[in-house]
Amino acid sequence: MKLKLFRISSQEDSTNGILYIDDKFACYTLEDEQRKIKVKHETAIPLGIYEIKFRTVGGFHAKYTKRYGAMHKGMLELQDVPNFDYILIHTGNTDEHTSGCILVMDNQENNILIKDGFGGKSTQAYKRIYPMIASALTRNEKVTIEILDQEDLLKEKVQTLDDESSEEYKISKKVWEKLAEINGNILKLDAKIDGKQIL
Repeated sequence: MKLKLFRISSQEDSTNGILYIDDKFACYTLEDEQRKIKVKHETAIPLGIYEIKFRTVGGFHAKYTKRYGAMHKGMLELQDVPNFDYILIHTGNTDEHTSGCILVMDNQENNILIKDGFGGKSTQAYKRIYPMIASALTRNEKVTIEILDQEDLLKEKVQTLDDESSEEYKISKKVWEKLAEINGNILKLDAKIDGKQIL
């Protein structure tokens, strides 16, 4: 299973993102701000690819076992993050609820307007995505998360649209052709209205 987190707005105190699971949109994310030099409890992890494994010890694990019961198999922990320990995917609403971890949510405020960032329905998002990831881990499937900047999201979309065999390319081409046809009809109609001769 492959997760991709695209950071779409990195501001002074928080970072908004979008999470995909196997190339399908899953939810929004919120992290601490990105920094060149790490400040403890106030810095997003470096861009890169990290394996996810269960963490079955610690305070979060005890709390989530109590909160989610049989659904909870262990915390989702990113492995081997340079200069960071215990980076988890969990619930929360602002960057005050994370120390470098990734918060998941089903709606998100613009972090240009709200300094600490804000997202709602975090538990709803977590309860939806956690079972998918936990199920893959339980089957001993390798699960990774790739953390990328927004430019990478744009590059991926452009590559998809450039691939003439892709479904998105075919649909985009049809839409473009239909718009060109409509534009041609509008020009003809304008010419009729202006009393011009139409070829």
